[in-house]
Amino acid sequence: MPQSAPTPLAQQGPGQRRLRAFKDAVARYLVAIGGVLVVVALLSIFVYLMAEVLPLFQGASTKVRAEYPAPGGGEALSIAVDEQTEVGARFTRDGRVVFFRTADGGVISDQRLEGLGDASITAWAVVNEAQHSLAFGLSDGRVIVARHDYLETFPDDKRVIKPRLEYPLGVEPLVADEHGRPIARLALQYSDDGVLLAASFADGENLLVPWTVETSFIDESTTRVRGTPMVLPQRFDHGPRADFALIDPQLDWLFLAAADGELLFIDVRDPGAPTLLSRVTMAGKGEQMTSLGLLGGGISVIAGYSSGRVDQWFPVRDKDNRYSFQRVRGFAATGAPVVALGMEQRRKGFVGVDASGTMSVYYATSQRVLFEEKVIDGAARAVTVSPRADAVLVEDGAGAIHLWDVHNEHPEVSWKALWGKVWYESYPKPDYIWQSSAATRDFEPKLSLAPLSFGSLKAAFYAMLVAIPLALMGAIYTAYFMSPALRRTVKPTIEVMAALPSVILGFLAGLWLAPFLETYLVGVFLFMLLLPLGIVGFGWCWDRFTGAFGRRLPEGMLGAFLIPVVIAIGAVAFGLSEPIEIAVFGGNLPHWLSGTLGIDYDQRNALVVGIAMGFAVIPIVFSIAEDAIFGVPRHLSNGSLALGATPWQTLVRVVLPTASPGIFSALMIGMGRAVGETMIVLMATGNTPVMDLNLFEGMRTLAANIAVEMPESEVGSTHYRVLCLAALVLFTFTFVLNTAAEIVRQRLREKYSNL
Repeated sequence: MPQSAPTPLAQQGPGQRRLRAFKDAVARYLVAIGGVLVVVALLSIFVYLMAEVLPLFQGASTKVRAEYPAPGGGEALSIAVDEQTEVGARFTRDGRVVFFRTADGGVISDQRLEGLGDASITAWAVVNEAQHSLAFGLSDGRVIVARHDYLETFPDDKRVIKPRLEYPLGVEPLVADEHGRPIARLALQYSDDGVLLAASFADGENLLVPWTVETSFIDESTTRVRGTPMVLPQRFDHGPRADFALIDPQLDWLFLAAADGELLFIDVRDPGAPTLLSRVTMAGKGEQMTSLGLLGGGISVIAGYSSGRVDQWFPVRDKDNRYSFQRVRGFAATGAPVVALGMEQRRKGFVGVDASGTMSVYYATSQRVLFEEKVIDGAARAVTVSPRADAVLVEDGAGAIHLWDVHNEHPEVSWKALWGKVWYESYPKPDYIWQSSAATRDFEPKLSLAPLSFGSLKAAFYAMLVAIPLALMGAIYTAYFMSPALRRTVKPTIEVMAALPSVILGFLAGLWLAPFLETYLVGVFLFMLLLPLGIVGFGWCWDRFTGAFGRRLPEGMLGAFLIPVVIAIGAVAFGLSEPIEIAVFGGNLPHWLSGTLGIDYDQRNALVVGIAMGFAVIPIVFSIAEDAIFGVPRHLSNGSLALGATPWQTLVRVVLPTASPGIFSALMIGMGRAVGETMIVLMATGNTPVMDLNLFEGMRTLAANIAVEMPESEVGSTHYRVLCLAALVLFTFTFVLNTAAEIVRQRLREKYSNL
């Protein structure tokens, strides 16, 4: 049944006009509400990401929990707390270990070090913060190694912490000096491989003593075998004795330092033949070294000076595998000598207290001073950071204990750590590194967003390098030169490509395209070289030899005859790939690139990403650009042709300028798709966060990194918030890109609107 024609507006009655007005008003408000909701959604995303990111840049804060006289009295050499900061321990100069409640200072137990006898403590050293071990050098040349431990029990479903003192190397003290000389300075470390002890004496002699320790699996008894003591031949230039001594937990390095700032960096991996690797002056002119300690992990040395300045130093290996000891970074001076250092056990943070009572909370890698405030009167005797780094315990010179709660969630993050080169431990130089997880407890997260942002731009660059010529040239030919019948087939076919899931494209790129390109790499470049030559040659031959047959073809159909030409060129290029590779490149072009030119080749690289992601971007750019070119009014091109311009002149000077707003929009939308692409990059590259423009190396992008690591990150952790920051960077980049594109598009539209 034929439909009736709509009633003309002039013949509509009042009811129909009111209904039309109502529909118009509803449509207008619905469109307006939809637009507002889109803006609200974007703002909500931005606000949520900002709320997750802002805590990263907050400093530390402290709050006094308790203050009371030092339990047990006496002068404390060292203090410590348990995991929950409920029980503290004081190791006093008279050889007592006092365990106390941190809440009120109540004494839980007061015991004397076993094996002390009539000797007195003349030196002491923290062996290992994480293992709660300390070593005490005695006036008769012996060394006691003690460990404080905290046993948790749950009688009647109530948690009770029972502190205890253990002797991991046996109750009997170790003999450092057979002549019984008092130990002036002490350093000791032990591991499954044995024990290494360094003792300094008043006459300036430094003694290195190794032990082998075996524990019985039957009765847990300890057997110790003393190695041959070695008098270190290395001496200070100015003749002072060692005022500071440290051994790293791996028993590789010995650090001996004098108060004037001279430090000896000694290789003790072979205790029988210690080797001086480096002699450095750590203190500045007019400065004295007032404190020295090992940062968490045992690689870096933290030095405090009389000026209040603090430096971080660590061993650096050069390309010849030789080590030197170098200053890596420094922190601003507080103005008073740094007299006490407390190291975090699980991060690269530490606390310093100077002679005026100012406490500073530092983080080494981010080079941040997170907190600085005067907390006690005068200098501190001892300071310690709780295992969870949520509390600091200080004993002042007057014998009072001060306990502070510390809120310091994300000290490892700073703008420099996120975007600048950072010199990490065990690295030969500063670099941009993303490495958020590792297998060892000594690992330091490396959270630079620079390689991820670079990877996003690199992937988008190569994708657009592939997509722009093919998509734009295809759009120009389809819209302007192709016959209508062929266009009705080609355009929908290319637009269907946009419906292919990116995960399928990534799957094919990773499992098929990457090995194919590695096998036929010569053929790929040969195809790129022969394709333009072959097409130009085919056009010349067609124009010269087809004659009347060519003129009888419908206008715009010639492109269909290029399909077999392209296939033939591809067959020739890939057929010649292996013979040329054998004759010129020794049968392996990737190996030749690496060995001859120094260009590394990874199977999943930027070339694979460029082709695969370019294939995904082409339909978007093609469709929008083709619509823009085809939508140019015909009277403009007809007028240009009528005035004597050639079709190419008309295209370049009339059609393309008029269509430029749409073409520019196509390019920007394609760029946005390439920057935000996830699955193709995730599956077609090695996901290595490197900063290298090399076409044959992979990358890791912001989007792929978020997809890989967000499911494994702890909500609220630094890792989680940095991933949110990566999402914010990606969101901001695409927002700025699209905004700039819209501004440029509007200006182009105004410029060419009068044509």
